Amino acid sequence: MMRRIAIASCIGTTVEWYDFFIYATASALVFNKLFFPTSDPLVGSLVALGTYAAGFFARPVGGLLFGAIGDRYGRKQALVITLLIVGIATFVIGLMPTYNEIGIWAPLALLFIRLLHGFGIGGEQGNAILIMCEHAPSPRRGFFGSWVQIGAPAGFVLPLGIFALLTSTLSEEAFLSWGWRIPFLLSILLVGIGLYIRLQLTESPLFLEMRKRRAEDSHPLVEVVRTQKRELVLGCGSKLAESIAFTSFAVLIAAYAASRGVDRPTMTTAMLIAILIELVTLPLFGLLSDRIGRKPVYLFGAACVLIATFPVFGLVYARMDGLIWLGLVAALALGHSAMYGPQAAFYSELFPTKVRASGVSFVQQIGALIGSAGTLAAGWLLEIGDGTPWYLCAYIALGCVITLICAAKLPETAPRLSRREDLIGGAPAAAHS
Repeated sequence: MMRRIAIASCIGTTVEWYDFFIYATASALVFNKLFFPTSDPLVGSLVALGTYAAGFFARPVGGLLFGAIGDRYGRKQALVITLLIVGIATFVIGLMPTYNEIGIWAPLALLFIRLLHGFGIGGEQGNAILIMCEHAPSPRRGFFGSWVQIGAPAGFVLPLGIFALLTSTLSEEAFLSWGWRIPFLLSILLVGIGLYIRLQLTESPLFLEMRKRRAEDSHPLVEVVRTQKRELVLGCGSKLAESIAFTSFAVLIAAYAASRGVDRPTMTTAMLIAILIELVTLPLFGLLSDRIGRKPVYLFGAACVLIATFPVFGLVYARMDGLIWLGLVAALALGHSAMYGPQAAFYSELFPTKVRASGVSFVQQIGALIGSAGTLAAGWLLEIGDGTPWYLCAYIALGCVITLICAAKLPETAPRLSRREDLIGGAPAAAHS
């Protein structure tokens, strides 16, 4: 049963992240030409707003709302709703008229849909983690929890592959006319698959037990803030390096490489190598956290990112194209993966069942907001550095130091090594088979 739940969770989160990341891929290829013409300054300003506002501000709103829904009405119910929100919004983009057809309403509609994306993904993460971790047997919670995390890099790679296929087989005219819509329209099929899978999942046994005892909290978000302040603050701090690492080494570095004259195929290949390796290392680090503890693995990841940051950006700055992939493997497949792999179990084990979805969502989304929002200043940091990446690297390093301090102060939660009560406990025997 656990294998089925793990595969279902992985596929479900991959579908949601595919829908989320496909917008970013299309933004770089077509949206600037079809929805954000540079001749209109107002529309141009919406590019940054539409790209960043949803990811940095709508996700926490969705996380806090659906975290409370998960604690009151069930993890499964929240997951079905978020999948429909993100999936339908993505499909609608494939049907949308462009700026030349409806003017300013086209980019405004894109902005609204991007906000829906962020809102849905924010609600997705916490509940997806819990429905996996609350089913998993205690000794293997880190391993099974990591399968949910695989959805993010998998969902990041899929749009790159699909758009690469389309741009290589279609003329530019055909691609800009109708070809770019195909990945968005295909999302409805993925959503159908994801919805079927999620409807087959059983509700979290711990939530059902809590409901049976009528132990739900009517205001879980208020309760978790009142009773779990230390866990929330340290959890958000521990999230910084992981969030900064993914944003910096999967998104920002590509833009910086382009400004340094590194050709796109080189960066795309380097990124794909690192992400594909991360798909393997994520469950390995989750498994390792079951053996030696969440904290040692997590601290190793933050230290890897700290050590790799200056050398990796240095490779790009010096145009050492042949080694960039190796730097990204160190930063993403080792550093980011060592934090992201055990993170599902680590955060789940910090909070009691009745406020767990709210607590995990708070840490995930507020921590990501703080960590990623600083990257909005990346352009300014590069500018004051006269095009050198060192100020940006210093910002990334600062986030890593904060994470090292906060993660070190959190309790060890792996059941076989922890001195504290296992707040999740063992799942029922039926769930272990």
